[in-house]
Amino acid sequence: MKVLFIGGTGLISQAVSRLAVENKVELFLLNRGQHTVFAPEGVQQIRADIRDVDRCQVVLKEHQFDVVVDWIAYTKEHVEADLQLFRGKVGQYIFISSASAYQKPPTHYLVTESTPLANPFWKYSRDKIACEEHLMQAYRVMGFPVTVVRPSFTYGNTMIPAALNSSKHPWSLVQRMKQGLKTVIHGDGTSLWTMTHNTDFARGFLGLMGNALAVGHAFHITSDEVLNWNQIHETIAAAAGVEATTLHIASEFIAEQIPELRGGLLGDKSISYVFDNSKIKKFVPGFQATVSFAEGMRRTLQWFLEQPEYQVTDEEWNHQMDSLIAAYESRSQNRV
Repeated sequence: MKVLFIGGTGLISQAVSRLAVENKVELFLLNRGQHTVFAPEGVQQIRADIRDVDRCQVVLKEHQFDVVVDWIAYTKEHVEADLQLFRGKVGQYIFISSASAYQKPPTHYLVTESTPLANPFWKYSRDKIACEEHLMQAYRVMGFPVTVVRPSFTYGNTMIPAALNSSKHPWSLVQRMKQGLKTVIHGDGTSLWTMTHNTDFARGFLGLMGNALAVGHAFHITSDEVLNWNQIHETIAAAAGVEATTLHIASEFIAEQIPELRGGLLGDKSISYVFDNSKIKKFVPGFQATVSFAEGMRRTLQWFLEQPEYQVTDEEWNHQMDSLIAAYESRSQNRV
């Protein structure tokens, strides 16, 4: 099977890339070549910027792919460019959407692929919905062979997953815990959530690649383990060998103080979500997520300990957290 990944070195896609190569997939990565450290040995690199459609038409001119996966399409314009590049030239096109596109607030806690798509809180999610709708219209009208995959919170060695952590230097959360500084949990920490290890996601995803029955369908691929945010923080702290000092702050207050977090909190992580994975298990027989969050965090913390260059604290994020805590405590004292 000849496959093209657009991107292919991100947190989720690097795990899929590794598994694809292990399974003898002829894998090409089209990207700017800036993160080759995360590209597995055995892939073939095509250096180009996917946003430069003219250049991509040149470098892809001689290629025909069984599967194309765009890991970095975020807007309707992005997927329209993919339609121009790959219409009539690919057996299956997989669009990476987001589980945050599902209905917010939900009318039912259990999410299936038929749950409506609607998120008034987060433009990122609405853009993903627009992409899905555009591609499905292309499938219905022109037969464009699209499959949609909606990841939820998926992590791996390089991520310490929490609703409030530095995306640039994720070690920052663990460092706060180790120093005995307060770490913030949104709400009361009891809303339900699902964390999925990227190696588990990769096994489900590989079963969809080249699967003709999956064309025209949407899937999410998550763990069946359900935790609340208090348990998530406790698990991270346990993996780090510490006991965290936590502070619960309402999501609305956090969004008021740090507006850029509004979408990700009010439009995603502050809401209880449990995923029904019956569909991916039906289309990929034998798929089952096997990495518990406790085991995943053990692997992640071990990786960071073995990679001291990644044990970097984001001082800007630290200051942001300190300011948030100070604002919350000040308001709480004024109410007494």
